[in-house]
Amino acid sequence: MPKWTMVKAINNALAIKLEQDPNVLIFGEDVGKNGGVFRVTDGLQAKFGEDRVFDTPLAESTIIGTAVGMAAFGLRPIPEIQFAGFTYLAFHQIAAQVARLHFRSGGTVNMAMVIRAPFGGGVRTPELHADSVEALYMQVQGIKVVIPSTPYDAKGLLISAIEDPDPVLFLEHMKLYRSFRQEVPAEHYTVPIGKAATVREGSDITVIAYGAMVQSSLKAAEMVEQKLGASIEVIDLRTIAPLDEAAIVNSVTKTGRAVVVQEGPRSGGVAAEVIAVINEQALYSLYKPVLRVTAPDGPYPFTVMEDDILPSPERIAAAIETTLEP
Repeated sequence: MPKWTMVKAINNALAIKLEQDPNVLIFGEDVGKNGGVFRVTDGLQAKFGEDRVFDTPLAESTIIGTAVGMAAFGLRPIPEIQFAGFTYLAFHQIAAQVARLHFRSGGTVNMAMVIRAPFGGGVRTPELHADSVEALYMQVQGIKVVIPSTPYDAKGLLISAIEDPDPVLFLEHMKLYRSFRQEVPAEHYTVPIGKAATVREGSDITVIAYGAMVQSSLKAAEMVEQKLGASIEVIDLRTIAPLDEAAIVNSVTKTGRAVVVQEGPRSGGVAAEVIAVINEQALYSLYKPVLRVTAPDGPYPFTVMEDDILPSPERIAAAIETTLEP
């Protein structure tokens, strides 16, 4: 079985669906001949032609608006927004059209599309490029939000998203694109949307994360285990809309303690929603209040300050240790 980076795994998923389904189209800024800013679509235009993989003007609202028309007439567009922070320019199209047309039409119009966008810090990008926008889209009813943390999950979740009859926002953390390799089957397979994964079994405390924070949480778990001998469970949400509430509640009910980690700003984020689920469904299983480890509220800083605001394994480990105290 080949060992692939996330970039390669996503590229392979796109190639499989372009081959299988003539209704699949890929378009966005520089996705054609150049293969995208991160080369995720590298080679796809050469293989499938300019009618299936093509470049667009630098106009995010136009990219998504075009995808809406395509999906309404039965195609399965995969528009790429070059960085997730640029979806601000297409928020109206996403929230008022992509997410609502199926409902507004009484179920007669489908919006089968996947909006792909890289996001996340730790790679020294300019302003707007690293913004974590996922919490905004948790409030947009009618669209699923998927955030893989491994090459294997990225391929399987992307194929599931492309085959899904509903619109999906597929967020790819830039720091994970080439940070490690993993065995990934070359053939078609799927990973279910809306199902979290237990990536580390444990019995003393649950750490819940997604995206790049899963790897940071696993490092933190190793640090605390070596220091205190604690048994730490790590849950990868994989999908934040819909949220796998059962996986969260089952794990916290077992361990009685929890820490939730997100890269985005503290207020109104995914962590707050996860903690609300725990409080509503597992409050009497808790020995201590649930802590969250996040970036502070405020605009994403200039790159020289990036390391100061991102949740590090050390900060996560400190929160785990505090929650493990009697």
